[in-house]
Amino acid sequence: MNSTVLLLLTMFVVLGKVVGDRRLTFVTLYRHGDRSPVKAYPTDRYQESSWPQGFGQLSQVGMRQHFELGQALRKRYQGFLNDTYDRREIAVRSTDYDRTLMSAEANLAGLYPPNGSQVFNPTLEWQPIPVHTVPQFEERLLSFPIPGCPRYKILMNETEHSEKYLNVTFLYKDLITMIQERTGLNNTNIETVWSVYDTLFCEARHNMTAPDWVTPNIMDDLRKLKDFGFEIMFEVYKHQEKSRLQGGVLLGSIVNNISESALPDSNRRLKMMMLSAHDTTIVALQSSLSIFNGKQPPYASCHIFELYQEDNGSFTVAMFYRNDTRRAPYQLAVPSCDLFCPLEDFVRLTKPSIPEDWGKECMVESPRKDKGMMRHKIVSTSSSDSGEIDKGTKSQSIP
Repeated sequence: MNSTVLLLLTMFVVLGKVVGDRRLTFVTLYRHGDRSPVKAYPTDRYQESSWPQGFGQLSQVGMRQHFELGQALRKRYQGFLNDTYDRREIAVRSTDYDRTLMSAEANLAGLYPPNGSQVFNPTLEWQPIPVHTVPQFEERLLSFPIPGCPRYKILMNETEHSEKYLNVTFLYKDLITMIQERTGLNNTNIETVWSVYDTLFCEARHNMTAPDWVTPNIMDDLRKLKDFGFEIMFEVYKHQEKSRLQGGVLLGSIVNNISESALPDSNRRLKMMMLSAHDTTIVALQSSLSIFNGKQPPYASCHIFELYQEDNGSFTVAMFYRNDTRRAPYQLAVPSCDLFCPLEDFVRLTKPSIPEDWGKECMVESPRKDKGMMRHKIVSTSSSDSGEIDKGTKSQSIP
């Protein structure tokens, strides 16, 4: 599922906005827009040649969705974000997939239209903004499940023997058998059937004719199994430990970065850190916060963290979720905390989900030379602070 439905994870780290007497720092996580399926099943009439750019590619609908999301973010943070692009205020990183890279670019086009001296072609309302990446085989923070974790594999094997997993498998056994027969797939199970739903869902969105065996009830059942697939990866069994091995890694980066932003001597010029990633990334993060609603985030959905400085100098953290383009983001709360959660409480409540030594907790035999992600920093705090992406290989933190 990690490459099926992509999500554009974007994190903005923003410093310095004054809202009344409150200073704002924000982090935003969003899913990419509409795309083609990542693959077809053997009996599917629509194979890769049926899609203009092939499998797993951002569609023009998806491009528009992210352009519009960029405009919405510009409107939401008007007066805080610079009116013009400034390389010292933003750094962008994506996973190494066309669809994530292109989604970031489309979003940036809506967020930073050229203005004044930045207009280099009067007939073109666009300007190039760098998007950085690392090879996918080196990615250890934005793609989930994070590979190379033996303990997580053990937990997944144990999950398949859990009561909930076995009950759902029994409930849908006839459907799973039928799907295998109709699609020509081998060894279809509750964890792999999501790919069939994804293919059928993408085809339906692009007005392609569904096979006769695909009824509304079948699609509804497949959707439920697809959503359950996310729960299998990050919840169902030993939720807390899975969080420490997966989404808690990213959560740790966010918490550390927010905490550093609240330091009295924090003078970084970097305002925004944008990360473009996958559907499993947003689910892993929300699961580590114990706020995952059990549903796949829709296209162009957006999870926002905002850090405020109150009148008395203390800091609070608020979270918002935009999962409907027709409505404003609605507010979320970490369990056992207020909607505007005091920063010290936010740090305390999230700590159980964040690993102290990921390699040790994963039971990794020897440290990885270029992939030790234990620093948990979203942005570089070097003296240059120029918005450049850290190319160092000692840490797979952001970036």
